[in-house]
Amino acid sequence: MPAPNDNASAAAADAKTADLQRAFAMFNQVSAELTQAYEALQGRVASLTEELAIANGELRRQFEEKEALSERLSSLLDALPAGVVLLDAKAVVVAVNPAAMVMFGPDIVGHHWGDVVRAHLEPTLTVGEWLRGDGRVSIAESLLPSAGGRIMLVHDVTAAHRMQAELERSQRLAAMGEMAASLAHQLRTPLAAALLHTANLGQPGLSDELRARFSGKASGQLRRLERLIQDVLLFARGESIGRDVIGASELLGEAAQTVEPLMREHGLEFSVADACAGAIIVGSRKALFGALINLLENAMQATPVGGKICLSGNCRGDLLAIGVRDSGPGIERATQERIFEPFFTTKGQGTGLGLAIALGVARAHGGGIELLSEPGAGAEFVITLPIGSVENGMEQHG
Repeated sequence: MPAPNDNASAAAADAKTADLQRAFAMFNQVSAELTQAYEALQGRVASLTEELAIANGELRRQFEEKEALSERLSSLLDALPAGVVLLDAKAVVVAVNPAAMVMFGPDIVGHHWGDVVRAHLEPTLTVGEWLRGDGRVSIAESLLPSAGGRIMLVHDVTAAHRMQAELERSQRLAAMGEMAASLAHQLRTPLAAALLHTANLGQPGLSDELRARFSGKASGQLRRLERLIQDVLLFARGESIGRDVIGASELLGEAAQTVEPLMREHGLEFSVADACAGAIIVGSRKALFGALINLLENAMQATPVGGKICLSGNCRGDLLAIGVRDSGPGIERATQERIFEPFFTTKGQGTGLGLAIALGVARAHGGGIELLSEPGAGAEFVITLPIGSVENGMEQHG
């Protein structure tokens, strides 16, 4: 029969064996789980490696496309005949194309754009255009919001301006030819009439009454010739902007005071609507007054007895609008298209230069003339002029 101590030792050994068996089983389980996790991780690594390879290929393709596009853009800028100047946020030149180097020199990179302009360009009266030596350039500016800089696109417009000058010269020559032909036609009729009346003065036995009549008719035709020649000279000379500081209401008042007796004599109702609000015009008082009187006389001649003529003035923002409206028969569409042409007239005794001169006066003052008319519903000529100030007038005087 075994001893008690032996039984206890055997039991303890069995318990340790069982513990070892459980630990070994747990180790086997954990090892299996780690093996599965490692295999899954290997599969994920392989998948990520494949995805990374694909992404690298796409990035490489995009990079190659961008490089090709950059090369094409660079080639395009090199071949572009216009100058391209890239400025940073401080207006310092950071890059130029070959055309810009030809215009401004190869060493402008790093210089301020204002210094480049002062060294190579001179301003002109045309906004955006500059003189460069014997040539002329046009500069367009585009902002770069992302970088805070600008791109300056410089076009050489010398050839275009030369062609424009040649075209204008040809147009002037054609206009001079047409004017000469029209002037000869205009002068021939009153001159022939004056010669006829003066020839009658030499008839023997002519009574004093007939002699006075022929003399008066000859003088009238000669005065008509004088007026025509004066109008031609005024039209050819043109009008320059004067330095008179003119109150718009004052100009309307002077014109109204001049024509009111004539309006009454012709049986016309005349009114003035002054809404100039103290506006000031800086220019030639004589020329503006003459243009306004011309429009009023035309309206008077076009309006039948009992009709109405209104002289108005009002402000349209920075412009002064002076209108002459009549209740006459209006102006036909075909006539409206030619109404401002030199020597065009619908009146038997007119020179056809009055409206052309008035338009020239308005344009010389930075304005224009607008015609509003419907056949059978009267007509209105509106002179628009920039509103000035007393200070501007004093500066011009100075």
